[in-house]
Amino acid sequence: MAHHLYRMHRRLKLKVLPAIERSTNPTAAAENGVVAESAAFRVVAVATHPVDSDTRAMQANGHSVYGVAKRCFDLIFALLLLCFCSPIWLTAALLVKLTSAGPLLYGQTRCGRGGRHFTCYKFRTMHDGAHERRHELLHMNEMSGPVFKVPNDPRVTAIGRRLRKLSIDEIPQLLNVLRGEMSIVGPRPAIPEEVAQYTPRQLGRLGVKPGLTCLWQVSGRSSIGFERWMELDLEYIARRSFWYDLRIVLRTVPAVLSGRGAY
Repeated sequence: MAHHLYRMHRRLKLKVLPAIERSTNPTAAAENGVVAESAAFRVVAVATHPVDSDTRAMQANGHSVYGVAKRCFDLIFALLLLCFCSPIWLTAALLVKLTSAGPLLYGQTRCGRGGRHFTCYKFRTMHDGAHERRHELLHMNEMSGPVFKVPNDPRVTAIGRRLRKLSIDEIPQLLNVLRGEMSIVGPRPAIPEEVAQYTPRQLGRLGVKPGLTCLWQVSGRSSIGFERWMELDLEYIARRSFWYDLRIVLRTVPAVLSGRGAY
């Protein structure tokens, strides 16, 4: 297999991802761009054009500078938000605990860069045990693709609905940013069950760290269909730069205050 992958690498750009769900149909796997897989990894062809060594060197240098600047911005901005928003998240924490039974925080397994799993934190906005009731609401899903979103989800608490409207429930994800699992700007982290249904092109959104806000977030969030959502994430990855990230952060403020597409 190693020789086979080496020859493929000479002709294709390959992406190695954790095998979230091993293919059982070899023909279907080939159609989806899977060139090799094992119990631990899946190798997907994501491009078919050669890149010369000078171009690769320029891209690597540019991305390394951007990566350092982005990480510094993530750390500084996350710490500042935690400090200045402390009255907000302390109030939210108190309301969550006083108005419904269950833990303060909700941790869910999400896929990070390269498909690596991590625990993504949020203030709990649903009644305890809500995940077990998800199958009862599948007929109410209004989102296309593998994503599950219900506008008036009966599992959401009264306080939780308000926290979601202003994205206050996502403040604990600043801890994920500080731990290096997320960034301030990047595609929103998806759950493994959704990623397992991605096309090879959509898997490209796993090439960067997930973020608190993104192009999809400032363009309408859940009012946007799944296919367009994926295209916006891939567009961000292709255009990403420090200044582009800053523009998205600035656009996030009015987007959050408007509450458009948030539920």
